[in-house]
Amino acid sequence: MPLLSLRNSVFASIRGFIDALVHPSARQDPLTAARHRAFFAVKIFSGFSVLALLPLYLASRGTAGALEVTALLWALAPFLLVVYLSRSGQFERAHLLSAFALAGLVATLAVMTGGAASFAAPWVVVIALEASLSASRRLIVATISLAALTAFGLFTASANGWLAAYTAADLDLPALTLAGTLSAAVYAGMIALANSAFVRTGNEVRRLSEARYKLLAQNMSDVIARHAVDGAVTFISPAIEQLAGVPAAQLLGHKLFERVHIADRPAYLTALSDASRSNEPASVEFRLLCETSAAPVFAWVEMRARAIEGQAQQVVSVMRDISARKADALAVEQARNEAEKANDAKSKFLATVSHELRTPLNAIIGFSEMLAREQEMKLDLARRGEYASLIRDSGEHLLSVVNGILDMSRIEAGHFEIVAEPFSVRPLIESCRKMMSLRAEQAGVQLFTDLPDQLPELSADPRALWQVVINLVSNAIKFTERGGKIDLAARANGDQFELTVTDNGIGIPEADLARLGDPFFQGRSTYDRMYEGTGLGLSVVMGLVKLHGGSVHIESRLQKGTRVTVRMPLDCQPAAAVAGKNSVTKFPARNSAAADASRGMKKSA
Repeated sequence: MPLLSLRNSVFASIRGFIDALVHPSARQDPLTAARHRAFFAVKIFSGFSVLALLPLYLASRGTAGALEVTALLWALAPFLLVVYLSRSGQFERAHLLSAFALAGLVATLAVMTGGAASFAAPWVVVIALEASLSASRRLIVATISLAALTAFGLFTASANGWLAAYTAADLDLPALTLAGTLSAAVYAGMIALANSAFVRTGNEVRRLSEARYKLLAQNMSDVIARHAVDGAVTFISPAIEQLAGVPAAQLLGHKLFERVHIADRPAYLTALSDASRSNEPASVEFRLLCETSAAPVFAWVEMRARAIEGQAQQVVSVMRDISARKADALAVEQARNEAEKANDAKSKFLATVSHELRTPLNAIIGFSEMLAREQEMKLDLARRGEYASLIRDSGEHLLSVVNGILDMSRIEAGHFEIVAEPFSVRPLIESCRKMMSLRAEQAGVQLFTDLPDQLPELSADPRALWQVVINLVSNAIKFTERGGKIDLAARANGDQFELTVTDNGIGIPEADLARLGDPFFQGRSTYDRMYEGTGLGLSVVMGLVKLHGGSVHIESRLQKGTRVTVRMPLDCQPAAAVAGKNSVTKFPARNSAAADASRGMKKSA
């Protein structure tokens, strides 16, 4: 046990000494550092071996000749190479200098001991073998060339008898041949051991690298994938299972591509192609079909792809789920659109209200001034009555505009409380028809009703339904030309109440249908409109119907007419209770359209 501990301590000290020799530029890469350590180990071992064996050799021989002096000088070369590599970090240059030093030693010893038949001739093989530690193809080719030139030179010199005069006759050539062969074998074995150590280091580095990569791939939320030349997936990390909802093995090959939204596939393939053909990264956003517990959905994915260095046209990509970011961007876009719509509504509100208020106010002011100067104007009783009637009509119009704005603001603010109660629908609709019939007659429009005898009771707010019917019929009369007709129908459909107002008027452009119901919006409207009104009637209708838990559906074609269908539950009590939670103050609903109809009847009277 003490011997084992001593051995481990010695090896640790040697390893620590060799590690300290590695140049700082080589310490960052484990494989490069391993190559430097192998070079140092071989050189230090060979140098100390010569220095250790040379005294024994001299003791047996007695005197030191030229051969011994050459060996001693060469024993210093490995230490000089170790110092050079440790100081400079020039690995290939150190190997090349070592090859030249060894070639010079072999050539010198061979010249003095028999040329091509010398005991030093086997070391020619070691010249090229030592370069295998460098893992440099260029250096290996250079050392092979150097070894071949050395061998060819020795063979040529021996064949021509140029070395006979320099051969030491007093040497024990058989013993030297054995020593040269054994030393070459030992040195080659040292190189093989260094190579095996380097291979083990490389395998360990590769194993650790793969382990780190696997750890990252398995624990990263981002998906890592590797793509072949044709875009097929050869590897994909387990994080894809959280994103796509299927095992990673089911997405290999072209299975991932098949899950890309068909509209995004060209961009997906283009990004992979661009990345494989250049050193620049390529990015793309696409939709990926993902399996969820409810149903398959498309999730937005961002992919950044880049070519793998040293592997032509191979691509590695990193993908991440950006659905939340897309949703945020969509929310921002919607908020911007809403802000633009609000700004547009404000502009329309100012234009509409100024138009609707200016005309009656001018009339009120003008006729009031004329009445104030009746002595000067010499107005008779009939003219004063006419002016007073016009002032009253203008005031009622102003009141209807203000009531419409207040009704709409209360509905949007949740301050419009509805009180649902059972009542018969048929009398209410008949009353609305009678109220609007005179206005329809004045406009040259026929007003028809289609009401079943057995129309069930409706549990709703009768004031709100009254306002819905009046506003819809008023709109239909306003936008129906003379000679047209309006049909007002109601019926029960299961547990739903349906109210339909149909006209054959001017119709609504298809582009405006989506915006109908927006406050102050009127189809084909301009600042100089052909039809009066604030554009709030339909907004009030939709708000009141929504408070009852119902819906409004509009169908229209230009010059063909319009059909508005109101659907609400026969029992609106639950919806009214929910709407009441958001109500703060109870206001009576004002009927702007009723005021218009009332004004028309008074004028005709």
